[in-house]
Amino acid sequence: MNCSLPNSVLLRYTMDRQRDRLCLQSLWDFVTAKEPLIKSPIFPVLFSFTAYMAFCMPYIALDFLITRLPSLRKYKIQPQNYPTLGMMVPCIIQSVYHHAVLIFPVTFLHWYWRPMNLPVRAPELPEVLLGVGVCLLLFDFEYFLWHLLHHKVPWLYKTFHKVHHKHVSTFALTTQYSSVWELLSLGFFAAINPVLLGCHPLTEMIFFLINIWLSVEDHSGYDLPWSTHRLVPFGLYGGAPHHDLHHLKFKSNYAPFFTHWDKLFGTFTKSH
Repeated sequence: MNCSLPNSVLLRYTMDRQRDRLCLQSLWDFVTAKEPLIKSPIFPVLFSFTAYMAFCMPYIALDFLITRLPSLRKYKIQPQNYPTLGMMVPCIIQSVYHHAVLIFPVTFLHWYWRPMNLPVRAPELPEVLLGVGVCLLLFDFEYFLWHLLHHKVPWLYKTFHKVHHKHVSTFALTTQYSSVWELLSLGFFAAINPVLLGCHPLTEMIFFLINIWLSVEDHSGYDLPWSTHRLVPFGLYGGAPHHDLHHLKFKSNYAPFFTHWDKLFGTFTKSH
């Protein structure tokens, strides 16, 4: 009897791991079936831009609905402000221009010097979770330092970061409304971390998707019941209210996602 319990637990654990692996393997097989596209030089740009616009679309819909449905205004962080079509279009045009003229040449060079290798086997779920978590924490730290520096040094702020603060009340499409230097710097941080950690390509893709989603959510201007900061306990994650306050006040809340760096450096301001 004493030996049967550990054996049953071990068997259940093994079956759970096999189920998780089969699930991820099926997903990875679906991805690798598109190998010619994934290995093409245009894939990173298509992946990034498509994900970005797809994540922006629900918030764009909310921005238009909120003028007709007053009941939605309770979810708007700054209910007195909402974006117009005239504010959205320049953001979309700039994003298309940046992806086509700036990001594509960089990703082409990366494709030329470091072709993508697609392994046959998918990663295990714990490996994916660990890789994505560490990549997010690293990106959060890198962004925090970059952001703090570009606010504390007036020349850096005026030359490179001021354009991102054009809108005091943010909306989803302002996520990538930034200077070339800012876009490439943050893109470099996001791209280099999975490489340094030796992440599986599937882990890398999942991290990119989560990173883009969280960035869009940060700038959405909405505090929804299912927002990420409401799902993460103990105030560890700032979310849209945290970042919206940064755009409103400028001098606090520099970390994009988590709150610990702002608390450690004394730059944290609690959102109400």
